[in-house]
Amino acid sequence: MALSIIDLVIVLGYAVGLIAIATLVSREKAGHTKDSTDYFLAGKALPWWAVGASLIAANISAEQIIGQSGQGYVVGLAIAAYEWQAAIVLLVVAKYFLPIFLERNVYTMPQFLDQRFGGGVKSIMAVFWIALYTAVNLTSVLWLGGLAINAVTGLAVLPGMIALAAFAVLYSLYGGLKAVALTDIIQVVILIVGGVLITWIALDLVGAGAGALAGFQTLLSGIPGHFNMILSPEHPNYSDLPGIWTLLGGLWVLHFSYWGFNQYIIQRALGSKSLAEARKGLAFAASLKLLIPVIVVVPGIAALHLAQNGMLDQSALDARPDSTYGVLMTLVPTGIRGLVFAALIAAVVSSLASMMNSISTIFTMDLYRSMRPKKSEHHYVTVGRVTAFAAMAIALVLAQPFLGGMESAFQTIQEYTGFVAPGVVAVFLLGFFWKRTNTMGAFALLISSVVLSFLFWLMANPVALGGAGQQLLGAIGLEALDLPFVVRIWIVFLACLLIGMFVSVVTGKPKEGRPVDLSGIKFATQPVFNMASLAIIATLITIYVLFW
Repeated sequence: MALSIIDLVIVLGYAVGLIAIATLVSREKAGHTKDSTDYFLAGKALPWWAVGASLIAANISAEQIIGQSGQGYVVGLAIAAYEWQAAIVLLVVAKYFLPIFLERNVYTMPQFLDQRFGGGVKSIMAVFWIALYTAVNLTSVLWLGGLAINAVTGLAVLPGMIALAAFAVLYSLYGGLKAVALTDIIQVVILIVGGVLITWIALDLVGAGAGALAGFQTLLSGIPGHFNMILSPEHPNYSDLPGIWTLLGGLWVLHFSYWGFNQYIIQRALGSKSLAEARKGLAFAASLKLLIPVIVVVPGIAALHLAQNGMLDQSALDARPDSTYGVLMTLVPTGIRGLVFAALIAAVVSSLASMMNSISTIFTMDLYRSMRPKKSEHHYVTVGRVTAFAAMAIALVLAQPFLGGMESAFQTIQEYTGFVAPGVVAVFLLGFFWKRTNTMGAFALLISSVVLSFLFWLMANPVALGGAGQQLLGAIGLEALDLPFVVRIWIVFLACLLIGMFVSVVTGKPKEGRPVDLSGIKFATQPVFNMASLAIIATLITIYVLFW
């Protein structure tokens, strides 16, 4: 598939316009020098609509668009649990977690851990998050974005990744979070418009020209099995989405790790004007989350119907489900194709820019500033820019070796994240709400998360390490166990909580001033937030009742 001249003009216009706007909003007033608060937290001046839009733009990337479209083709609507449950988590984070972070005036998640547990925990988690964001998050978005460009334009994957990286660097490196967050408003509009267009076109094709609604009705009657939110144990993808455990188990742990304690997500809220603005921003993001499966998962389901009826190559899609979105773009008319492609680029580069900014924030504020505390604000901003550029360069080198052979982008990334998410959620929850938690307990549960997750993974994949894996299981008296990874995450999370509490009790009390004092923190929310929350929850209940 090739882009026409009209398509290329649309994409080029989008790119030039975005860079111009980013440059404009990044300019400082005469006489003001950009300091670390300006660069890393947008001067703590983001309004709610910028916070919410930037959250979604940072979240929705090639991982969602390509990965979830592919899973929509394979599994169906059940994969939407990753999006719809996130809406509930955003509301919980807004009500209970944000007040603590903003009261403590933190720039980063490691900074909170430093205040609560000391420099050792902070440094370990800072290094871990930098490695994770660089080696997993940046690489996965770059790789999937390169694949998408290859499918649409025929350009090789590596040059496509270089082009995406250069674009993200050009518009975000100078201005920092302010440039990222304010341009994300444009990115979200383009992303949603492009997504709605491809969904409409795919459904109209399913309905044989009778419209999108007729196409959706055809899908409901033609492939009803793809509209079950809760999979049965007999379903071939039950191990990825294990029925009722998607509602009761470890999927919530993944959500809270991502939306509550993930630097490149929560950083937008930390840069808001106030707690009230941050909360409204998260509620806005939660409402947008309700729409995402419609523009990402439903096109994948439509692709299955079109393939079954000979309009798409089913054997090719079965062999590589992650190609679903790119194949659907071949059905989009000239002109609209350029807009849809621009939406895909917007999703990729907004996530890249967000990750770059968060990597630079953690490195500069949590590691570098601790080692060289007396440097100027201009110096720290420069270090942040150099770090962001270096992280992108490293990710370009690692992308293909790390992710080139994966079968499903979305599920592979969830597996990676699941190794550490239980410990991350446990250490923050105990740090927030149990004053007796001490530094030794924090270390114990974080180590336990990695060790237990690895053992459970090895039990579920005994041949993954060849004979060495089976020998290791035998040496420690464990056997192979067919346990869905969502359930494994839940078990590890509960174990981490217990280990952290036990170690904290049998060792010394935390140092004075370490426990979080919740008495002066305002958890009460405003009526507008409460009304939005009720509407979102009612919508989700309705969806689950209709598509159980």
